[in-house]
Amino acid sequence: MNTSETLADLVAAEDVLLFVNAAITATGQREFRSDAVGQQLSLDFLHAYVRVNYRRVYASSLALDINDHNAARIVLGLLETAGEAGAEERRTEGRLIAARLALLPPQRVYRLFGEVRRAGINNRRTRAIMRDWLAARPDLGHDAVKYRGGVKTAARHIHLRCPEGAGPPAEVGAFLFRPGRLPRYEHRLLDAWRRAHYEQGAMAELPFTVAEGFAARHGMKREVFLKRAAPRMTRLERLRTHSVTQRPEIDLTAMPLTRLALYVLSLPFEQRAARRTELTGALRTAARRAAGGHAGSWGRVHAVLDDSFSSSGSGQKRRRPLAVALAGHHLLEALAAPGAYRGLWTSGRGDALLVRPWGPTPLGMRVLDALEPGPGGAAPDRLVIVSDGWDNAPAGLAGEVLRVWRKRLDPGRRTAVVHVNPVYDADGFDVRRLAAGVPTAGIRDAEDLPALVEIARFAEGRTGAAELHAYLDRRVALFLGEKETVS
Repeated sequence: MNTSETLADLVAAEDVLLFVNAAITATGQREFRSDAVGQQLSLDFLHAYVRVNYRRVYASSLALDINDHNAARIVLGLLETAGEAGAEERRTEGRLIAARLALLPPQRVYRLFGEVRRAGINNRRTRAIMRDWLAARPDLGHDAVKYRGGVKTAARHIHLRCPEGAGPPAEVGAFLFRPGRLPRYEHRLLDAWRRAHYEQGAMAELPFTVAEGFAARHGMKREVFLKRAAPRMTRLERLRTHSVTQRPEIDLTAMPLTRLALYVLSLPFEQRAARRTELTGALRTAARRAAGGHAGSWGRVHAVLDDSFSSSGSGQKRRRPLAVALAGHHLLEALAAPGAYRGLWTSGRGDALLVRPWGPTPLGMRVLDALEPGPGGAAPDRLVIVSDGWDNAPAGLAGEVLRVWRKRLDPGRRTAVVHVNPVYDADGFDVRRLAAGVPTAGIRDAEDLPALVEIARFAEGRTGAAELHAYLDRRVALFLGEKETVS
């Protein structure tokens, strides 16, 4: 391979990693150092650039651990530009789209179908994808009550046939397009919705979010309504209303790790300290569950965790970077060999449960501390840095420390160094990096850290597009294979 081909492969690999990092971290919302408009414009450019130049990679990204916002954007982009793909590409894209839609929350899918309708995308393949997804819903009557506008938009767009007569399909059609025509419904939720207009007791049969509207309509006190609705709330609904009800029925051990960290950080310091045993135990349980088969397999692990003021995030992503660091702290403890983990916070705090966003970001000093040999004089097997990358006390020290460490002290790469960044930098079209030789990956949920470490190795510049495409092909095959097995 000549030099120009090698450079072209490296550029292609860098472009792909750029997009993957953005698709994992960016949601088009305001971040600490950039507003929502800048985020959205940056994402618009990246999606268009990668879709046009690397369409195969663009579709394959649906098999990766990207966030729901970008997954929906990719689906919309592929459907909108179907004419740019060949027949075989469209078949593969259709399978990827169907598999990804099955994983997305239903409200996100219905919102996507609304965007499809507004964009005027109404070819046969799109209608088939929408029709198959609706047919796979476990209870379309439930969706019609909870997501009425979304179901109605989708049904109208694909000309979903709702037969006349009795039975659930006909009732859903009557409910959506001919409300008030039937005196009662056989479907339990549809009839509860009808009765809730004049009967408060019927609200107990409805989904929580639907019943909320009826409670306000009937003038029911919020506290009374929440007490009655508690048994049918989902875990997230209980969490959202916990501050209002102050009820202790939240099962913390069943919560995903990063969401649990967000909940812990939302509590005042006094509550965190009073519930130390409960909260720490729940975090460690969630971390062991997230580590799975990787638990205890990473050897000696040292971590630098960013709890500087910028980890407070924004009004839309409140404390999200700090939550990723707190969750990552407990996950890395589970991944390390027993007793072989050391976590260092940029603030110097030693109590992870009481961390708060505060002060500058002295990453360089903490990296120096983290590279110090542990017990027995051994260097860490892995150094993991969880930070937004704004090293500013002093500026650039972390990158220089890592450069000298790699070049002079550890040229054999005995210590694997990886930087995971939970914040998308709209101006740079990527997550901010500490140094050219340090692999960096975007991260949204700490649970994805083991998989992201594998992706980050492609960012070292020692592998090209061929290896990256092979990795993507394996992920696509696994993704589609799992979906087919489930069906």
